[in-house]
Amino acid sequence: MHHAATTDNAYRLPDDIQEFCEVARRIVRDELLPLEQEYLASSNHAYGVKETINLKNVFGPKVVDRLTDLSKETGLWNLMVPEEHGGAGLSMLAQVAILEQFNYTPVPFPFANVPNILYFCSGPQIEKYLNPVISGEKTTCFAQTEPNAGSDPGGMMQTRAVRDGDGWVINGTKMWISMAAESDIIMVQAVTDPEKRQRGGITMFLVDRNNPGVKIEEGGIRTWLGPKPSQYVVHFDNCRVKDEDVLGEVGGGFSMGQRWLTIHDRLLRGPYALGKMQRSLDMSVEWAKQRVTFGRPIAERQAIQWKLADIHIDIEALRALTYSVAARADAGEDVRAEAALVKLVSTEWGARSVNEAIQIHGAMGEALELPLTLFYRYLRHAQIGGGTSEIQRVLIARKLLKG
Repeated sequence: MHHAATTDNAYRLPDDIQEFCEVARRIVRDELLPLEQEYLASSNHAYGVKETINLKNVFGPKVVDRLTDLSKETGLWNLMVPEEHGGAGLSMLAQVAILEQFNYTPVPFPFANVPNILYFCSGPQIEKYLNPVISGEKTTCFAQTEPNAGSDPGGMMQTRAVRDGDGWVINGTKMWISMAAESDIIMVQAVTDPEKRQRGGITMFLVDRNNPGVKIEEGGIRTWLGPKPSQYVVHFDNCRVKDEDVLGEVGGGFSMGQRWLTIHDRLLRGPYALGKMQRSLDMSVEWAKQRVTFGRPIAERQAIQWKLADIHIDIEALRALTYSVAARADAGEDVRAEAALVKLVSTEWGARSVNEAIQIHGAMGEALELPLTLFYRYLRHAQIGGGTSEIQRVLIARKLLKG
């Protein structure tokens, strides 16, 4: 299995991060890879749902409990939780390096998957929303996209929240909301000032999924991402929420959403792609050495060697970029444009690398007992979800032209 940094590199990950990566690698090899066949054969796994939910969908309590205990014993459960909330306080660089290891297999490893904006919870919200998400009792989903407001959510958002007494009434429809039916808490953006919109007129609300004003269309939206739908249309029909369910400031919801997207849906696509790319390369190297055609291994053919080299180049370049942007985020820089760059190249290079790995494997590459086609579908989807490749290019160009 590939090591994130080797001793002969001028640059080495710090020792404490290397140790965490080594623990993660061992868990992947000893615990997750042996479960992979069962996972891939299941008709119950779904794209984009939290790790704990996917595990429960596929495996019995014995497996789920063992992995959850292991996660908590090793401290990996709190991988993304800041120190002030009882977490490990790991840097962004540490997080991307560790998450790359876990993305080597589609079998999920459970941890406290806490959206960074939930740390804006204050007062009673901490007990009601934040702590249950950290402990794993509750899960969240993020509701920004609408049927006619995908790439321009600020300008086109129709969902409205109107003040009513000591609370708000929300009306509107959200679409393509991953995990809406499986979540306990919906982090929903609604227009509170139609004049200001994304400049102080969109607010983030924490809405209980069981609120009588929330209607989730049954069955979800069927896509090629997995056997079980995980994306939904959500209707808010005179959905009443209290003042204390506003996350952050009234009117501060759009920038909060951007903060979530920058880290969770953009920068973290780096390790998400890297693990899959590294696994695809490792599988392809092994296959090329053992697959014999016309009397010799395909590894001896230049056509195959060049494909392997191209995948390796994409991995090395993406890893350097991802580490660099993570370190800049740790230094307090505004990395919105850089995270857009990571999102863009990780999904485009990731899909093309896995595409080449499928080609190297020939007919076997299409077999569902290998993770390659699942990896491909996830990475191809990621060129659309979380902001299309075109939108990422707009964000990058905007920064270039600012000067």
